[in-house]
This record gives sequence, C-alpha cells and structure tokens, in this order.
Amino acid sequence: MTTPLTQGRISEEIAERREAYTKTVTVGAPERSHPDRGYAPYRSSVLRHPGKPLVALHDPEAVELSGPVFGVTDVTALDHDLTRQHQGEPLGERIKVTGRVLDRDSRPVRGQLVEVWQANASGRYAHQRDDHPAPLDPNFTGVGRCLTDDQGAYEFVTVKPGAYPWRNHVNAWRPAHIHFSLFGNAFTQRLITQMYFPGDPLLAYDPILQSVTEDSARERLVAAYDHDLSTPEWSLGYRWDIVLDGPAATWIEEGR
Repeated sequence: MTTPLTQGRISEEIAERREAYTKTVTVGAPERSHPDRGYAPYRSSVLRHPGKPLVALHDPEAVELSGPVFGVTDVTALDHDLTRQHQGEPLGERIKVTGRVLDRDSRPVRGQLVEVWQANASGRYAHQRDDHPAPLDPNFTGVGRCLTDDQGAYEFVTVKPGAYPWRNHVNAWRPAHIHFSLFGNAFTQRLITQMYFPGDPLLAYDPILQSVTEDSARERLVAAYDHDLSTPEWSLGYRWDIVLDGPAATWIEEGR
C-alpha cells in the first residue's frame, strides 16, 4: 500500500534541498537564481522538462510561422482591466498591479506585450479542466494584456485571486498568484513567470515557489503592497517589476 504523500513530507524535502544548496554556496559554489528543472518536491516537474539533448532546427525561424502574431492594434484600451470585460462586476477584492519591465541594466523595455491569467477570487480558473469545487464567476474570465509604455511600465486592474488545491500531494494548496507572460519581439522569445502576494501564509508550503532556493531570487517573485497605488474606495495597489536577465533577473519558468 502506497503511503500518502503529505505536506509534512514535502516540507521536509524542501528544507533538505535548501540546506544542501546553502552548504554548496558556503564552500564556494555560485548562487543559483533558477532551480533544477527536476525539483523533486514539485513532483510533476520531473516529467515536465527535456530529458534528452535538444534537437537543433535547420531553420530556427520556421517555428514562428505557426505562432501567433501580435501588433499594437490588437491590444485595446480595456484589455488591461479584467474587471470591465463583462456586463457585471466580478466578486472579490479589487486590486491594481503595476510595475516596469527592465533589462539587466535597469533600462525600460518598451512596447513589450505583457499578458496575465489567474484564478478568480474563489480560486477557480475559467477553464474546462479546472474541476475544483469552487464557484465560477460569470463576470470574471481571468485574462488580460497590455503593452509597456516608454518607461517600460505596465498596469492591470483585476481582483485578488484565491488559493486553490492541486494534486501534488495530500492537502496541497497553491498560494494566490498571477501568471505573467512576456513575448519579446517574437513568439520564440516568450517568457513566463508568476507573481505572489506579500504575507501569504501558503508561500512557505508551495513547492513551486520554494523550488527557487536562493532567498533573494524567491523574494523577487513577491509583489510589494504600495498604498500610494491604492485608489480611494476602489482598489488596493501592488507594485512588481520584472527584470529580464542579469543578476537581479526575475525567475522564469524555463523548461517547465
């Protein structure tokens, strides 16, 4: 009989891997902002990355012919506001999320297509494969997009997503998070990451977030509450910058 995989065991594995990482850094190994692609506490990651050498394409640009094409005219003025895409108001805590997309030298990345998707306030995605027994919100689809301005800034208005269960182990819950996608200048340059919320008690239990073993890199995935971004009697504000590369780069779901 198989012993159920508990949160306690997952937490032990997370602690063991963090301790092992700390020891390697102590003896001179370089810090690693990105985790191993096969991070055991995140069980499915072991099966969700290439296990064999990559195959070189003779024409690397050919893959773009079957990918989506985006232009400035495709993004409307309302695409960034996830609370105004339906006839009624969505349920939940209304928030504004803003920040800048920067390169390694803190220079703004202009005209960058930024897309987001998330669960609703009850922790349910508007997706046919999400069978979590939480209510759907007919006034919230959970997707949006915008282009960065000349300062590299983006802005979204949405509702704070709820936590939801997943089947990594018994009683596994994902903390509230918003998925971010950045497309660069071509589909093959797409980068995907996640933004988390400060003070969430589930952060310490989540093997996806905890797979980023380096403390400073993991902390860069958590947004900062910014009271000056809050709109009176309307929404709370969070600030989260995305750095594309360099020592302060934001963790990207490479190979996942």
